[in-house]
Amino acid sequence: VDLVETGGGLVQAGGSLRLSCAASGRTFGGYAMAWFRLAPGKEREFVGGRLLSGETVLSDSVKGRFTISGDTSKKTASLQMNSLDPEDTAVYYCAVGPLYESRLLNQVQYYDYWGQGTQVTVSS
Repeated sequence: VDLVETGGGLVQAGGSLRLSCAASGRTFGGYAMAWFRLAPGKEREFVGGRLLSGETVLSDSVKGRFTISGDTSKKTASLQMNSLDPEDTAVYYCAVGPLYESRLLNQVQYYDYWGQGTQVTVSS
């Protein structure tokens, strides 16, 4: 499975961005998808994830501001980010893995495939 993220960029605080993840490969339909981010000087952070069933989990830091959606038939997934804050500045990565339990979505070790990342910069 190859993953390509798009939609990153520069936005002012309070603004919105929508990230998309496009996958190629036959196995995408059987995988959960998640978004992680990596900011300078910080550890990789779970942002949110979505099971094949449609169940989603969001981290407390983005809950109420970010939304995850997906279309398994089109092999795409999206992260809608609203009310962006400078603290959201990071490289965002999408990842897919054979997960079927929402409690595992935030566990990096369960993801087999990662995109190259897309930069999101939020100015104050």
